[in-house]
Amino acid sequence: MNLSNLKPASGSVKGRKRIGRGTGSGRGGTSTRGHKGAGSRSGHSTKIGFEGGQMPLQRRLPKVGFKNPNRVEYVGINLDVLESLAEKYNLTVIDFSALIEHGLVAKKDLVKILGRGEIKTKLEVKAHAFSATAQKQIEAAGGSIVKL
Repeated sequence: MNLSNLKPASGSVKGRKRIGRGTGSGRGGTSTRGHKGAGSRSGHSTKIGFEGGQMPLQRRLPKVGFKNPNRVEYVGINLDVLESLAEKYNLTVIDFSALIEHGLVAKKDLVKILGRGEIKTKLEVKAHAFSATAQKQIEAAGGSIVKL
């Protein structure tokens, strides 16, 4: 054993530096907070995006666009999806509860039937909205539509 391999006993040295315990500790006086200013005071916290008095980025960038608060969002379901659903589960009426049951939409969604694909089976489709091509194809196949 010599001076090069001496270690303090385990648990005797704390990892945290204690501040504000006198000038002899090396961290007394201002307690690592610097002189004056908001950062030296208790209770100081900067808001998110504060850049030290420089104009913040979110205020330097121009405002762009418009968000319509009254926009109505629909979940689009195409005719080929309805056709495969009707064949797979042997359905003649496809309504909102059937779409929820088979995991195509959530309870709060609004459904719009779109015209991609072909429909051959006679279906009664109940949804919130229909595209013109979807409506024509459903009625041409002998089915009917009901708007919710």
